[in-house]
Amino acid sequence: MDIRSLTLSTNTTFSPFEHSRSLSPLTRLLVSSRSAKLGPKVSASISTPNSETSSSEKDPIISVKPVYVPTPPNRELRTPHSGYHFDGTSRKFFEGWYFRVSIPEKKESFCFMYTVENPSFRKPLSPLDVGLYGPRFTGVGAQILGANDKYICQYSQESHNFWGDRHELVLGNTFSAVAGERSPNKEVPPEEFNRRVSEGFQVTPLWHQGHICDDDSTDFAETVRYARWEYSTRPVYGWGDVGAKQKSTAGWPAAFPVFEPHWQICMAGGLSTGWIEWGGERLEFQDAPSYSEKNWGGGFPRKWFWVQCNVFEGEKGDITLTAGGGLRQLPGLTETFENAALVCVHYDGKFYEFVPWNGIVRWDMSPWGYWYMTAENETHMVELEARTNETGTPLRAPTSEAGLTTACRDSCYGELRLQIWERLYDGSKGKVVMEGKSSMAAVEIGGGPWFGTWKGDTSNTPKLLKRCLQVPLDLESVFGFVPFFKPPGL
Repeated sequence: MDIRSLTLSTNTTFSPFEHSRSLSPLTRLLVSSRSAKLGPKVSASISTPNSETSSSEKDPIISVKPVYVPTPPNRELRTPHSGYHFDGTSRKFFEGWYFRVSIPEKKESFCFMYTVENPSFRKPLSPLDVGLYGPRFTGVGAQILGANDKYICQYSQESHNFWGDRHELVLGNTFSAVAGERSPNKEVPPEEFNRRVSEGFQVTPLWHQGHICDDDSTDFAETVRYARWEYSTRPVYGWGDVGAKQKSTAGWPAAFPVFEPHWQICMAGGLSTGWIEWGGERLEFQDAPSYSEKNWGGGFPRKWFWVQCNVFEGEKGDITLTAGGGLRQLPGLTETFENAALVCVHYDGKFYEFVPWNGIVRWDMSPWGYWYMTAENETHMVELEARTNETGTPLRAPTSEAGLTTACRDSCYGELRLQIWERLYDGSKGKVVMEGKSSMAAVEIGGGPWFGTWKGDTSNTPKLLKRCLQVPLDLESVFGFVPFFKPPGL
C-alpha cells in the first residue's frame, strides 16, 4: 500500500476506442501497432555495460526508445486526487507515490517509491521550530525495489527542490543539479531534465525518468550503487469502468483531512515502454504492465496489508487487482481505530468494486507469507489467496515516530489465486465471472505490532459513514463552480 502507473500514449491522434469494442481494453491499445492478439505482448532484453558506469560516461546503445509526450490537460482516465495535496499549512503531512513496472518475460518487477515529509519545513527544524511545532521529520526519499530483490535508496532531509502539480499526477525532485544549472520546478522535456539534473527524478502519467545513487544508509538489503531509467506509459485502466467517469478510491471524504491516511489508485493498469539500468545491467521492455497509486495525510495506518497484480497466467482478457486494508485512526480527541479494506478488480473493461460502503470485506493475514481475502457486494463475490516462500525485503515508509524508516516488508514474487462470481439472490455463489493465477503478485505487510494472525472484517464500519459514502457526490464538479475553494490535489 505504501505506495504504486500504466499509461496511454498521449498522442492526440490515437484513441483506444477506435478499434473493435469486442476486444479487451489492453488489446485495443496493442492492435494499433501490431496484429490483434488478446493479452499483453511484452518483450524484454538485457544488455550489460562493461562496468557499473556513471551517468557521465558513455551510454550503451539503446534499442528501445520511449517517446515523450507532455501531459495534456483533461486527459482521459485521470482519477480524482491525482494532484499534490500539500495545502501549505504547518500541520503534520506526508505524501507518497508508488509506480510499478512488471516484466513477465523475466518474472521481475521494479517498484519506484517517492515520499515527501512535512514540506512546509524545507530544511530540518531548528530548536525554535521544534518548540513551536513539535518534533517533525523533513525531507524527500526515493526508493526502488528491483530485479533480484535488490534495493536502492536516496534520501535528503531538505525538500526545497521537490515540486508537485496541484491538479495532476506530475512531480519531481532534484537531489543534485548539474553544475551551473538550476533545478526544474515543473515538468520539462527529457533532454532538458538530463541537461539540468545530475541526480533526481520526474514522473507524469505518461513519462518517468530519473537517476539516483545509493546513499549507503541501507544495511537490511542487497543494494545497487545507482539506477537510471526512462520509460513512457499508455494508460489502460484508471479507477473505474473504461469509458466512465473515474472514481475516488476512498470515496468523496478523501477530499478532506479526515480518515487519514487517504489512498488513491491513479492507474490500475497500463503499458510501459523504455529501459531501466539497474546497477550494471540495462533492461529494455515494450508494453510492460505497469501500475501507480499514492497515499497522503498525517501518517500511515497503525498496521496494514496490501496485494497488487496485473500479470496473470492463461487469461484471454486483461485483469488488474488491487486489495488492501489497515487499522486507521478515526477523527476525534480519543485514539479510536477502525478496520478499513477493499478488494477491487478491473477485468475486460469493467470495474468490480468491493468496499465497506457497498458490502463487507473479510481477511485473514499472517505476519508474513499468507494473504487471504473475501468480499461481496449486491451483485458479485470475490476471493483471493496469496502466498510466498520468499523472505521479502524491508522497505521504508514515512512514520510519525521516526520519519522515513523501515516499516513494511514486500515481495514481488507472490503466488496468487483470484476468483469472482455472480452473487445469487440468496447470497450464494453463482456463475464464475473470472478466475486467474499469477506468480508475480506484489504483497506487503506493514506497521504493527503483529503478534500473530490478523482476522478481521469491515462489518463494524459506522452506519453514518456508510451512508455518507453511498451519497454520489461529484466534488470535482461541485468545486468547478467555486474553484477558489477546491482542495489541493483533487
